Amino acid sequence: MRFLDRMQPLALLALRLVLGAVMIGHGYGKVFHAGLAQHVARVSSFGLPGWLAYCSAFTEFFGGILLIAGLFTRCVSVAVMIDMSVAIWKVHFKNGFLAKGSGYEFTLTLATVAFALIFFGAGPIAIDAIRRGGGGVAKAKKA
Repeated sequence: MRFLDRMQPLALLALRLVLGAVMIGHGYGKVFHAGLAQHVARVSSFGLPGWLAYCSAFTEFFGGILLIAGLFTRCVSVAVMIDMSVAIWKVHFKNGFLAKGSGYEFTLTLATVAFALIFFGAGPIAIDAIRRGGGGVAKAKKA
C-alpha cells in the first residue's frame, strides 16, 4: 500500500478544496447581501460580542478563498476550527449530533478537516509550498 503515499498531495488538495468551498458558501451571504448586520445580531443574541461576527464572516469567506489557494493554510485552518467550534457550542450542540437540519455532525466534520490541515499543512500543491521553496516532495528529490 506504499503507492498510496504518493497520493497524499492530492488528498490534502481535496481537503483544502472542499473545506474552502464550503466555507465560501457559508460566508458569502454573511459578507455580502446585507447579511453582515443580521449575522452581528445573531452572534450578539448568543451572548458573544458583536465584533466576533465580523471575524466569523471574514474567516468563512476570505479564509475559504485562502484555503483553496493553499495560502496561509495552517493559520486559516486554526481560525476555521475555532469558528466551527463556536458554532457547535453556541448553535448546534443543543440539537444533538444528527438533528435534522441543525445537528452538529457537519460542523464537527468541518472542524476536524481544519484540525487535520493545521498539522499536515497545505501539501505540495499549494501557494504555501511555492513560498517555502517547493515543499517536502521536491526537497526529497533534490537530496
